[in-house]
Amino acid sequence: MTDAAIRTERLTKRFGRVTALEGLDLEVPRGEVFGFLGPNGAGKSTTIRLLLNLIRPTSGQAWIMGVPVGDVRAAHRRLGYVPGDVSLWPQLTGMEILTYLGRLSGRVDTAYRDELIERLRLDPGLRARSYSKGNRQKVALVAAFMTRPDVLLLDEPTAGLDPLMEAEFQALTREAAAQGQTVFLSSHILDEVEDVCERVAILRDGRLVEVATLADLRGLGSTVYDAAFDGPAPDLSAVPGVTSVEPLADGVRVTVSGSPVPLLERLTGAGLTRLRSHEPSLEEIFMAYYETPAAREAGPAARLDGQGGR
Repeated sequence: MTDAAIRTERLTKRFGRVTALEGLDLEVPRGEVFGFLGPNGAGKSTTIRLLLNLIRPTSGQAWIMGVPVGDVRAAHRRLGYVPGDVSLWPQLTGMEILTYLGRLSGRVDTAYRDELIERLRLDPGLRARSYSKGNRQKVALVAAFMTRPDVLLLDEPTAGLDPLMEAEFQALTREAAAQGQTVFLSSHILDEVEDVCERVAILRDGRLVEVATLADLRGLGSTVYDAAFDGPAPDLSAVPGVTSVEPLADGVRVTVSGSPVPLLERLTGAGLTRLRSHEPSLEEIFMAYYETPAAREAGPAARLDGQGGR
C-alpha cells in the first residue's frame, strides 16, 4: 500500500449496459491539488460517488488515506465533500446547518469556521430557503473546509459563485494544500483548474486518457499560433502538423504538433501581417483530446457547451 491520499485500482462502474467508468487506476499523493477533467458522461462524478461509497463499484477498489472506501465511518472521518448542486434543510439557518454538520463530524475548528464565513461573505443568520445557489454553495464550502479534513473532494465547487468568491475559493484551496491537505477538484472551469492544480487527469468516455503536470502537457509538442492577414485567411487544414484551426476576428488560431516549418512556409505567401506564438492553454490541451471534425465545425464555444456533467 502506498502513502497516497487517494488511490484507485481498476475501479469500474457499469449501469446495466452502460459503462460509466472503466478500469480507473489513479494515485493522488498527500498535499496535492489535483484536477479531474472531462465533459458530460466522462465519469467524473461517478468517480467521486465511488470514492464516497455512495455507489458500489462493479469491480475494482479505492482507498482514502489508506482506508478502503467501503469502511465508510473510517474513510469519511478523513473527508470533506462539496457537491455541485447543494441541497440544504430549508427551515434551518446557515449557522444551524453548520453546527449540525459539525456535530456529525465531531471535529470542527470553530475559529476557522468563523473565518471562512467572513471570507466567503456568508450571512449565517438567514434561513436556507432564502439562500441563492451561490450562498448554498458557500455553506457547503464552509462545512467541508471547517473540519480541516485530510482529503477534500470537490465536485464543481464554485457553481454559482461570483468571480470575487471564486478567487477566495482558490486562495483557500492553496492554503489547504500548503497545510498538507489533498484537494481533488472536479471542474469544467478550466481557468480555475489551471490556476490551482499541480497535475490533472483527463477522462474520456469513462476511461483515463492522461495524467500529467500542466508543464508536461504543454510540452507534448504543440504550439499555438495567432496569425493575422491583410485579406482572407488561407486554408491551413491540410498543412502537415496542423491539428486545429479556429477563426479569429482578423485571422486564425492554429495549433501545430511538431515542426512549424510547413505552416510558416504556407503563411509567408498568404499576406501575413502579424504572427504570435504561445504555449497552449489548458483549455486548448483539453480540447485536443475531444476534437472531432463535427466539433471543429461547431467552433470552440459549442464544443465547451454543457461541459459540467458526470
